[in-house]
Amino acid sequence: MQTLTLLELNALVRMTIERSLNREYWVEAELSECRESKGHCYMELVQKEPSTNTPVARAQAKCWRPQWTMLQPMFERATGQQLHAGLKVRMKVYAQFHEAYGFAWIVTDIDPTFTMGDLARRRQEIVRQLKAEGVFDLQKELALPPFCMDIAVVSSATAAGYGDFENQLAESPFAFRTQLFTAVMQGEQVEQSVIEALERIYHSETHFDCVVIIRGGGATADLSGFDTLALAENVAQFPLPIITGIGHDRDESILDMVSHTRVKTPTAAAQLLISLADQTLRRIENCEERIVRATQGRLEIERLRLTRLADRIPPLFSLFQTRQEARLDQLLQRLAMLMTGRTAQERQRLETLATRLAPLAATLMENRRHRLQLLEQRTAALDPSLLLRRGYSITLLEGHPLLDAAQAKPGDIVETRLLKGTLHSQVL
Repeated sequence: MQTLTLLELNALVRMTIERSLNREYWVEAELSECRESKGHCYMELVQKEPSTNTPVARAQAKCWRPQWTMLQPMFERATGQQLHAGLKVRMKVYAQFHEAYGFAWIVTDIDPTFTMGDLARRRQEIVRQLKAEGVFDLQKELALPPFCMDIAVVSSATAAGYGDFENQLAESPFAFRTQLFTAVMQGEQVEQSVIEALERIYHSETHFDCVVIIRGGGATADLSGFDTLALAENVAQFPLPIITGIGHDRDESILDMVSHTRVKTPTAAAQLLISLADQTLRRIENCEERIVRATQGRLEIERLRLTRLADRIPPLFSLFQTRQEARLDQLLQRLAMLMTGRTAQERQRLETLATRLAPLAATLMENRRHRLQLLEQRTAALDPSLLLRRGYSITLLEGHPLLDAAQAKPGDIVETRLLKGTLHSQVL
């Protein structure tokens, strides 16, 4: 049997491959490794058993610089993703065997629609699982506090977007307080880094009103780190409302889907918080205006009540005067009757005494005359006309003095006697 050198054997393999595999093939595989070096792209392809996830086939693949410089930007523009480990791809390849470097598949084309479909299926599967777990809409059930002033920020400390976010808040008229929890915002470490930042926030959640996850700049392809199940579960079940500003207007990651509010940019996140504070301030000002109007209305009502009470006081006072004058009339009448009877008695007694006591008559008569003068003066002082002259009046109801307002009913006609004339009034 002929003995061949290794070079001869490898050359035989190369010629055999070139003769039997002399065309290009489309192949579907998963990238287990993808790296660039000197403008070339070196990949390792793998196929896994669906049920056990165990690799059942492996192969090396290479894309040389001339082809790679065209395929890479085309793939990223179409898919919004960079080629990275774990991505499923469909590539056009041909076989190449080199005596010194061994076998590899040489990549000449990549089908981005296949990857987009796989990414879409993967995203749909994550969304389906989140909904099955009942956590997909948990963030939407939370409410942003009206005074959302203490904010936990998850971002890279050097990101331009973080600086824009801070500047926007600083320029507002509100006293926002922020604390940065640094995290890697692109690459394969995004998931674990952001989860760790959320765990740190969770340990001091009572200090914050909400969480803002922001990422400024960067390629759209870097958004793949935000499309993972573990990160989505952490965000969906976080006890504070989470605002995301990690992508662009046309890109929506799974993280955006499960967050409380999704905005386009870090600046938009700051504007949202400023707008919320401004709305709260306007509500407070509106409440102040309503309180002032209500107070003014109440004061006006009370002022009218006082005016009505003031208008009722003169009639009540007049009624009181009328009652007093009626009482005086009664007293004067009784006094007159008493005086008439007493005078007659005294006159008779004087006549008797005059006949019996002639010597004392003159003295006694003088004393009685003086006493009568005093009584006349007292009677004159009690004359009702004097009270009427002083502005008092007497009110009569059905000819009787009205002494109590409760005796009069609405609709009754009362008679008011004045110094000059009489008034008739109807009780309201």
